[in-house]
Amino acid sequence: MSSEVAKFWRSAGHPVRRRLLRAGLACAVAAALLAGTAVASVAWIRHGADGHLYTEAGVPEAPVALVLGTRVNPDGTPSPFLSGRLAVAQRLLDTGKVRAILVSGDNMNADYNEPEAMRRWLVEQGVPADRVVLDHAGYDTYDSCARAKRIFGVDRATVVTQSFHLPRAVAVCRRLGIDTAGVGDESARVYERTWRISSSREYGAGVKATFDVLSGRNPTRLGPRETGVDDALRTS
Repeated sequence: MSSEVAKFWRSAGHPVRRRLLRAGLACAVAAALLAGTAVASVAWIRHGADGHLYTEAGVPEAPVALVLGTRVNPDGTPSPFLSGRLAVAQRLLDTGKVRAILVSGDNMNADYNEPEAMRRWLVEQGVPADRVVLDHAGYDTYDSCARAKRIFGVDRATVVTQSFHLPRAVAVCRRLGIDTAGVGDESARVYERTWRISSSREYGAGVKATFDVLSGRNPTRLGPRETGVDDALRTS
């Protein structure tokens, strides 16, 4: 490095260097804030879910199992992660732990319909069709919990998802006014790479969930009160 270039970078007052220093400081502050927010969201989720996560055998009875949606295959069948959740809900119904199943997922367009795929799988496994209620606007965990409470009138439920996702789902549902227990699926753990990637995404999802709860935002889609859960419980 020439002496002139060295002098350039040693000059603390040089405009370019000042801009670079400010940018570096801003990045460092942003990274610290993000890390702090992630740590705080993990603590909130753990606290909110503490004492409310159960095994299938140990979970207390509830009127409804809320099954959260996830990916459906191109042929319309549930992915292994989704079918794992549905199998848990089916067993909860069979053993009398719940009396109805609310399936909540993404139906953003006509070519992709998680709730219908979930209903079809359950009925094919022998679940009575009148015990399955569809929520077509469960676009994320927050929306599914908020709509279960505000649209379907659910006050007490067992939420079902993969075990890495379960604390967040339980914490969010409880914060939104549902007396919630949770049962996690472990069968999809055999898909090690996908399980690992999905688990790592929980940190970012936890930050989003914290902001959703603190902001009290409305779910993406609201609408009139629906009686599907009430009707399913009357037939049980």
